[in-house]
Amino acid sequence: MREKIIYKSAELFLNLGFKSVTMDDIASEMGISKKTIYVHFPNKTKLVEAVTFNLFESICDGIDSICEASNNPIEELYDIKMFVMHHLKNEKTSPQYQLKKYYPQIYDVLRLKQFEKMYESVKESLQKGVDTELFRPNIDVDFISRMYFNGMTGIKDHSIFPKQHFTMEYLMESYLEYHLRAIVTDKGLKILNKFIKNQS
Repeated sequence: MREKIIYKSAELFLNLGFKSVTMDDIASEMGISKKTIYVHFPNKTKLVEAVTFNLFESICDGIDSICEASNNPIEELYDIKMFVMHHLKNEKTSPQYQLKKYYPQIYDVLRLKQFEKMYESVKESLQKGVDTELFRPNIDVDFISRMYFNGMTGIKDHSIFPKQHFTMEYLMESYLEYHLRAIVTDKGLKILNKFIKNQS
């Protein structure tokens, strides 16, 4: 039952927002009593926390599978972008923004977990790129991994990139190209250009 509650709550939170969905809404959607939810989650904050980290884990699993299956680090980044875009398409609200506003403590923990995950994953990917001569041999892998995370989270800031001017697809696409152009070798550029051509 706990998993079912998390699954249904995630669906409602992503479509309607963390703030507007009540425990009553979830109970009524599931056809159960509110008491049943409270058996598993003492309050809404605990439920939001469980949903947030459950979603995070499932996205991490997806990214891990992509990394294992990819042919090269450039393809890997494009596949991850497509995977993340697919997830964002299911979100009618801005969950990260709402989390930051209404549940700042959960947001801070999530951001740290996201950084740890992305930092390690990107570092590995960059090293693979250097080893296969797709990325320049003298790049600072540690610095670029941190910069990549900073940029990827930065483009989600609507005060800097207003929604009416930029779609998330455009921002992710442009940032990815910006990031890769700075580090590829001539060999890597050929692969990158092929991906850019396919996207247009």
